[in-house]
Formats: sequence, structure tokens, C-alpha cells
Amino acid sequence: MLRKTLLALATLAALPSAQAFDLVQAWQAAQTQDRALAVARAAQLGAEPKREQAQALWRPSLMLQAGVGQATQESQTRGAQFSAPALGTISGADFNTSVTTGTSSRWALQASQPLYNPERRAQAQQLGVAADLADQAWRAAQQGLMLQTAQRYFELALATERMRALEQQLGSVERAATEAQDRFKLGAAPILDSHEAQARLAGLRAEVLMAQTELMLKRRVLADSTGLPEAQLAVRLPAAGLAPVTLPLEAWQGEAASQSPELQMRRLGVEMARQEASKHGLRAAPRLDLVAQAGREHLSGSGAFSAGAAQTGSQRMIGLQLNVPLYTGGMRSAREREALQRLEQAQAELALAQQQLEQTVRSSWLNLQVGQQRLLALEAALKASGLRADATELGRSVGDRTLLDQLNADNERTQARLGLAQARVALVMEQLRLAMLAGKLDESLLTQASAPR
Repeated sequence: MLRKTLLALATLAALPSAQAFDLVQAWQAAQTQDRALAVARAAQLGAEPKREQAQALWRPSLMLQAGVGQATQESQTRGAQFSAPALGTISGADFNTSVTTGTSSRWALQASQPLYNPERRAQAQQLGVAADLADQAWRAAQQGLMLQTAQRYFELALATERMRALEQQLGSVERAATEAQDRFKLGAAPILDSHEAQARLAGLRAEVLMAQTELMLKRRVLADSTGLPEAQLAVRLPAAGLAPVTLPLEAWQGEAASQSPELQMRRLGVEMARQEASKHGLRAAPRLDLVAQAGREHLSGSGAFSAGAAQTGSQRMIGLQLNVPLYTGGMRSAREREALQRLEQAQAELALAQQQLEQTVRSSWLNLQVGQQRLLALEAALKASGLRADATELGRSVGDRTLLDQLNADNERTQARLGLAQARVALVMEQLRLAMLAGKLDESLLTQASAPR
């Protein structure tokens, strides 16, 4: 059963090898599947309307009001003075009007142009900041998904390589176990060789089963994130690495400080809080608008003094309108204090993010400095373990080495091979991570990272 399972996995891995898809293709497929990226994209598409809203806040507004209904209006005036050219002046005059259950209609047209409005200016700034924030969130989501896709892609490549190495080692141990059993039956070798081979074979079969499970899980994770069938996920290990990192640490930290999407979002958060605080200050209270309006009101119906009573009024005005809130019950000052506390919090979060980013960039840069040397050392170790395994096999053939020595040498060669593959992946991932921290991660780097060796 184990042989059949291994054969099926080997066949599945070999079928698409001629058409292996690279990391860029995995990233392009993941863009259509990732939900977090879809959320960021929807928010980014709403950025331009926010900028349009910011501009619209300073454009003239025009409003039309109209209404119709039933109304009753009565007025009484006592002791008024009345004068007319033919009648002279009459004191103590009374005026009474009455419209009961009449038809009322009114309309008003008003145009307004803000001239001075600090609160509206702060709102416009906030809308522009919100649009920039959506753009930065989209950049961060893109680069985050790039790095995550690379991680999943190379994890599957490592699992595939480990499975392939264990399969080869299993075949070698099976042949050694068969040979040891045959030599024992012929009396040419002790039973200890057979026992050692069987013990190593049992342990190796357990490793193969664990590797098989890991391979299936990694393949499923990449399939879910890209939406591609598992049979098409023919991945490959990366090249020895991207172009060596030659810029000094200070240059990378400067790039990260100015280009990191995460840090840009923090800065925009500080600006958003600052504008919110300015909306509630004393300087933001007065508002001056240029206003023009025209309107008409008409009420007609029967009244106590006439069956055809009617009242009509028209208004027209153009001028300046000043609004100054004198007392708000403490609401404005309370909101200002709250906004200032949020500004202080945003500034503290920005300082913390800057410190953490600087530390992360330093750690990544230092890892890359030793990564290349570590890779060279592991390559030398693999070459040495291969020579040792060959020498051990030769020594066993002439009786200088035991079967256990040969099995140990083969196992060390397999572990050195896997260690080198893991080091290559770790080096590439560290370079991609540093590029993301500096806001430079793009498809060109993914292309270089997945170039075949």
C-alpha cells in the first residue's frame, strides 16, 4: 500500500513538471481568490469619490424647498395707527384677518457659497486623507499577499523536495535491507545488519507517512489560495537567491521609513486625528457664507370676514450670513479634548510603529548578511556528505565499514540536501520580506525569486 501511494504521488508530481507554474502565476491566481485583497480593492476604488467630495465642499450649493397643504391663519391687531393720502392719519385702528381651512403653498430657492469655514476645511482635509489611506491599504494588502503567496508556494516546494528525497532514501534502505537479509541467509553477514536495516526502514517509513501528510496539506493550502486544481500545482524551488543586498542598513531603514505602506498609514492616521481636533477648536466655530434666496408663500380660502380671503408674501435676499455659536453646553470643548487625546494616541502609535519597523529591517538585513555565507557552507556540507556516503559505500564493499555506517552516511546526505533547500528558501523569503518592509515588493522580484536553478 505504501509503495502504491508513493508511486501515485510521484506520478502526480511528474505529470505537470514540464509545465510547472512559477511564483508570479501563483500570485496572479491568488489575487482573484483572496478576500482581504478584495476588501482593500473595494476601499481603494472608493478613494477617488472621497477626493471629489472634498472638492465639492467648497462649491456653491443650491436648494429648492416646496410644500402644499391645508392651513388656518388668524391675526388680530389692536391700537394700530393707519394713514392714507385721502383719509389722513387714524389712530387706534384695528386689523383682523382670518383664513380657516385654506390652501397653503410655499416655495423657496436658496443658493449658498461658503467663504470662511474652518470646520469644512478640516472635513475636506479628512476626506483627502481617507482617500490616501485607502490607497496605502491597497498597497499593503497587495504586498502582504505577495509575501504570503511566496511563503505558501515555497512551503509546498520544500514539502515536495522532502518527499522526493525520502522516497530515494527509502528505496536505498529497502535494497540494503533485502541485501542484508540475503547475506545473512548465505552466512556472509551477521543478523545484526538485517536488524539495523529493518529498524531504519521502519523509521523511514514513518517519516515518509508524515511527509506525505505534510505535502497533501501544503498542496491544499496553495490550491485554496489560488483557486487552481491540485494537479496543476507543479512548484519548484527558488534560485540561489535574488541579487545580493549591497545597500547599507541605514539606506534600507530610510527607504522603509519613507515608503513602507504600514508606516504611511500610521502617518495618515495622525493627520486624520489632527484635522478632527481642529474641527472642534474655537477658530473653527465661526462660519461666513454668501447667501442668495427667493421665496413665496400663499394662503387662500374662506374666513370669518370674507369668503375669498387670501394672503401672499414674497421674499428676495442676497448678502452675507455669519454664524457664530456662543454656547454649546460644553459639547464643543469636550469633543476637542477627546480629539486631542486621540491625536496623542495616534502619535504614540506612529512612534511605536517606527521603532518596530526599524528593528524588523535591522533583523532582516542582518539575516541576509550571513545568509549567503551560510548557503555556501551548506553547499560545502552537502558536497562533503556526498563524498562521505560514497566512501562509506566503498568501504563497506571491502569490509571496512558496516551497514549501519552506510545508512547513517546516506541519511546525513539526505539531511544536508534538505537543509540546503531550506536555506535557499529562507534566503529568498528574507529578501522578499525586506523588500516588502521598504515598500519595493513587486512582480519583478517574484519573477527573480522563482527562477529555476
